[in-house]
Amino acid sequence: MDSKLTLKLDSEVIEKAKSYARSKNISLSELVERYLDFATSSPPDDFQVTPLVKSLSGIINLPDSYDEKTAYKKHISAKYSR
Repeated sequence: MDSKLTLKLDSEVIEKAKSYARSKNISLSELVERYLDFATSSPPDDFQVTPLVKSLSGIINLPDSYDEKTAYKKHISAKYSR
C-alpha cells in the first residue's frame, strides 16, 4: 500500500536528487523509497566478510590515546599547507 509523505529539504539537494533520479530513469519517490528501504534493512543472513578484509582486520594496533579526528586534521593541515 502506497502512502503519501511530505518532506522538507534544501532546494539544492532536491534538484541534485531529481537530476540523479532522472539519470537512472526512476522517479524521485522511487529513489527515496529505495534509500529508506536500504537504510532500514538489516544485512542478509548469508553476509560474509571477504578473505581479504578478514586478513586485514586487526593488523594495526593503535594506542588507547589515539584520536582519529586529531590525526585527520593534522594530515589535512600538512597536505594543504605546502
